Amino acid sequence: MQTKLTITPFKEKLSYPLTKKGINVLQINLGKRCNLACTHCHVEAGPKRTEELTPEICEQLIEVIHRFPEIKIVDLTGGAPEMNYGFKLLVEAAKATGKQVIVRSNLTIFFEDGFGDLPEYFAKHQVRVVASLPCYLADNVDKMRGLGVFDDSILAVQWLNKVGYGKEPDLILDLVYNPQLPTTENFSLTPEQSQLEKDYKMFLQEHFGIAFNNLFTITNIPVGRTKMHLERKKLYAPYLQFLESHFNGSTIENLMCRDELSIDYLGNVYDCDFNQMMNLPAKTRDRETLTVAKLLEAGSLDLIDEVQTAAYCYGCTAGCGSSCGGALVLE
Repeated sequence: MQTKLTITPFKEKLSYPLTKKGINVLQINLGKRCNLACTHCHVEAGPKRTEELTPEICEQLIEVIHRFPEIKIVDLTGGAPEMNYGFKLLVEAAKATGKQVIVRSNLTIFFEDGFGDLPEYFAKHQVRVVASLPCYLADNVDKMRGLGVFDDSILAVQWLNKVGYGKEPDLILDLVYNPQLPTTENFSLTPEQSQLEKDYKMFLQEHFGIAFNNLFTITNIPVGRTKMHLERKKLYAPYLQFLESHFNGSTIENLMCRDELSIDYLGNVYDCDFNQMMNLPAKTRDRETLTVAKLLEAGSLDLIDEVQTAAYCYGCTAGCGSSCGGALVLE
């Protein structure tokens, strides 16, 4: 008889409440439209999805960007953020107010009709590009993201290099590593980030003449298609238990949910993108949910005392930790 697996509620793992710090990152999910449908996508984005930002919410977000100087980074994600309404409007509003803009690009979007101007546009506005390249081997990338995606990604990075990315100091290009989705209980954590970055740089330079700035290792969080895959394989609970068994309390200080607000295409506010996808909204100290309109009405971004947590938070706190900026602590 198989023993039932138990997962300690994440909140009980902490010795103190997971509190919010001052907000300096605004991460905006512009919608679920995407030219790819990757097997590990926690957003469940794809070509058939139509959900995207509305002009009304976009205007509110632009007002937030202008009104709150404490926002240092505007982080645009999706879907393919470039395909969704408001992308360039938000880029230009953020740059006009001196903020860093990050675009989380799948790279292959450059080759879709109507998007061939993106590399030059990114360079013109000094947008920091954080690009998914979950492995430097073609087979592994194509298994996760679709046939031919690796080749297109390489061509896209070479294009970015040609306009100065990875070479000029103001044109930063970061790549993102994701592990393959597990098919057995032989789970493993992401490799050590600094060593894997060296391997990526050596391989990509030698084989494709590619240069980039940083590699971010990101754990597969059991949300969206990753969760569905694990459930199909009857691995969801074992995977959560594996992540819990590698909980590292030293990651807590640097968790991305502590200094960011995650906004969806409807204008709702969450502590992080994973909570957004699991419909776990941020709560004020009065236990009210938030919207962008409420932030503007209150004239403050700091309305949240405590971060909302769930079992999948073990994914961000296992081993060296995981965030939209890669590992949280040194090995």
